[in-house]
Amino acid sequence: MDKNLTMDKLVNLCKSRGFVFQGSEIYGGFANTWDFGPVGVELKNNIKKAWWKKFVQEDPSAYGVDAAILMNPRVWEASGHVASFSDPQLDCKSCKYRFRADNLIEEKFKDVDVERMSTKEMEDFINEHKVKCPHCGNFNWTPVRQFKLMFETSRGTVEGEKDVVYLRPETCQGEYVNFLNVQRTMRAKVPFAIAQIGKSFRNEITPGNFLFRTVEFEQMELQMFCHPNESMDIYKNYKERAMKFVEDLGLTAENLRFHDHEKLAHYAKAACDIQYNFPIGWQELNGIHHRGNWDLSRHSEFSGKNMDYLDPYTNEKYTPNVIEYSIGADRLTLAIMSEAYEEEKLENGETRVVMHFKPFLAPFKVAILPLQKNLSEKAKDVYRLLSKEFMCDYDEAGSIGKRYRRQDEIGTPFCVTIDFDTLEDNTVTIRDRDSMAQIRLPISELVPYIEKAIKF
Repeated sequence: MDKNLTMDKLVNLCKSRGFVFQGSEIYGGFANTWDFGPVGVELKNNIKKAWWKKFVQEDPSAYGVDAAILMNPRVWEASGHVASFSDPQLDCKSCKYRFRADNLIEEKFKDVDVERMSTKEMEDFINEHKVKCPHCGNFNWTPVRQFKLMFETSRGTVEGEKDVVYLRPETCQGEYVNFLNVQRTMRAKVPFAIAQIGKSFRNEITPGNFLFRTVEFEQMELQMFCHPNESMDIYKNYKERAMKFVEDLGLTAENLRFHDHEKLAHYAKAACDIQYNFPIGWQELNGIHHRGNWDLSRHSEFSGKNMDYLDPYTNEKYTPNVIEYSIGADRLTLAIMSEAYEEEKLENGETRVVMHFKPFLAPFKVAILPLQKNLSEKAKDVYRLLSKEFMCDYDEAGSIGKRYRRQDEIGTPFCVTIDFDTLEDNTVTIRDRDSMAQIRLPISELVPYIEKAIKF
């Protein structure tokens, strides 16, 4: 990560280069919502593909699902969300901004264990220490109240006869309720995992620091169902696999750390976050949790369906334990962009902004650049060839130097330049983003050359 990087710089780059736009921007925006642009959606999709490859495609014991966003409301009663899914929040009476009480305390008092505080204790602490509003600097708070984080909507067509349903605040319940279906149809033997990538929704009020905290976000997660005696070893294994995965994506060890939870949910046996040193400081990137058998037991209780597993070899019958691994696709995209950003000083005294994405993550793998517009016909032939295999960009506007800089800023690993020699010998110049070195290649060798470079 470049030491000069700030969140404002990253936001500006994202907006100017088509990574991310403010949600509903022409209407003045909509708090904590963001739209991924043509470049950003490719980056995010590549991150999701990489996760699916490592945790589903390459794992014979993992199976994918795509569960419905709207679920039977009883699901959320069983999970405990209806009764207790809320945040301690308070309003500044002076500027009307709303904040999470625990975040206010944590940001000012690093050594205070906020997780162990009740709502009343947070309120008393803020009053005793005269914690001021970060926005306007006044000390003029409402009482701390618990705000529901689940979005409610209704199902039905007749006014007054509609049922309340919820936009899911997490994707994992779709994996739990499909445990029996996946186990039966895939003849799965414990231990096995159910994985999915999907949208979740949380009624977050507090400022989100760009993509870090949003009201609508995408999760990549899996639940590993296992025997209680094997569960702790599997939990430790997923901690290491989760760390290796983000390092393989390009996040450096110096910007990553484990954070083991001391305060656990009543059903949990262990919990750990991997934290990343974002431009806003150390924050949670993903979580690995040992959830015991609580989830399947609760759904068995509320649904009336027996969620036990019968071991075909030992005839032992038990409710499997669950090891959960969850990582936000949006938050991981933010981390990848933060890590990749560099303001590089060149030998000629100029500065170029370059996004050093791993080639397999880059939104566009190659850009095709005709040296002059009268070479466009040949350049478009090359584009048609390469675009059958890779996401490609085509740019013929401006000097070749400016076009290189534009591709550097969106992280394109290779630029292919078509010049007048191309018309004679069917060779092109291919430029490497990081080293800026250039070599000459026959057009027929471009596909295998790029394929080798972007393999993950």
